[in-house]
Formats: sequence, structure tokens, C-alpha cells
Amino acid sequence: MDKEMKAEVEAILQRVEDTLETARHGLSDLLNPSRSRRNTGLRNLITFGRSVSFVIQNLRGVEGLNFDAWYQPHQDAMKADPLMRYFVDARNELEKQGRLSVATSAHVRSFSSSDMQKFGRPPVGAKAFFIGDHLGGSGWEVELADGTTEKYYVELPSSIGEVKQQFTNFPVAKAPELANHSVEELCTMYIAKLEELVNQAKNHFLEAQEPSKPAAKSRAHLKVVK
Repeated sequence: MDKEMKAEVEAILQRVEDTLETARHGLSDLLNPSRSRRNTGLRNLITFGRSVSFVIQNLRGVEGLNFDAWYQPHQDAMKADPLMRYFVDARNELEKQGRLSVATSAHVRSFSSSDMQKFGRPPVGAKAFFIGDHLGGSGWEVELADGTTEKYYVELPSSIGEVKQQFTNFPVAKAPELANHSVEELCTMYIAKLEELVNQAKNHFLEAQEPSKPAAKSRAHLKVVK
């Protein structure tokens, strides 16, 4: 690989990595206990996660048939993978309808005055405690000085209950082993698959293309004949 071609490949793969990093930030926001950026995090993860494969395909303009030979098996595998296929459909639904097909369910095991003590002192202005809102969070409704109400989120102990968000349109018939997985779990698995794809692209188009060093010549040995 000549220097100019290598530089172009490196530039494309850097853009791939930048796109993947944005999707990772989306996952980080999704998993953040504060819940303040949960929805935007999920949207960014779905949008930029899908864009990773789009940016990878820019390598075709540099590598030509070499790219197609490498990418076709990966593309076929992604199409056959229910998880990868789902996030493609989720991106299309988000773009065309602006919708996230997510539902929240809550299972409360115990909730008494003694359980409330596990949360410590309520924040100033606390009016009521809620479990499992539309973001899948739990915490206090707090009345501010201007009369408006904001939510103060806390971590819900498993001894009290469990709140789970799931994709309502996930094709469980095609992937029954993923039927009970939460949004967070599926998104984490999705990002891991994208990371593996990107790593394989780097290995194939950069490391594998490095010219091999010529083998060192062995020194001649003198044979002494007595």
C-alpha cells in the first residue's frame, strides 16, 4: 500500500472511529443514572450506530474489489443477525416517524415507610415518590420555588423493585434468547458488535496491509574439517 493510499484509508477509518465514538456516547447517556439525557442518548446510539457501516463503505472508493470481498460476508452476517437487523429498522423508524418503540414495566416487591428510609432525606420541595416513569426511572417529584415540578432521580434498590424498559417491536420470534433483555442490555450488545466490525476493518485494511519485513539472512557457518 503506497503512502497516499494508506493515508486515505487511515482518514476514513478515523471517521469510522469518530462515528462509533458518538454512538458510544449515546450508550453512556442511556446508562447514566441521572436519566436527563436518556432519550437523546438512545436516539444518538441508534442514529450514529447505523452510520458506522455507512462510513465504512467509503473504503470501497479506495480499495475497490478488495473492499467488496471483505465486506460482503460481514454485510450478510449483519443482515442475518436479528439484533443488527433490528437496529437498522429502529433507525428507519426514528428517521421516518421520529418514534422510539420503548415501553416501561415495573415490578414492586416491597414499598413501605421503612423502605423509604433507604433513600435518605428527601430533597427540599419533595411532593411525592414515583417508580418507573416514561424514562424508566424512579425518584422524587420536587416542587421548585416558581411552582413548577421537576424530577429528582434515585437508584431503586432491588429489594424494593425492578424497573425495566424494553423495545416493544423487537422480533422475539427470530431471537427468543433475547426476549427478556432490556433496552440497555440490547444496546450494549449492539455497540459491542459494531466495535468488533470496526476492529476487523482496521486489522484488514491497515495492519494486514503493512509490508512484511524481509527475513534476516542467516549467517554462514564454517565447517571445520579435521
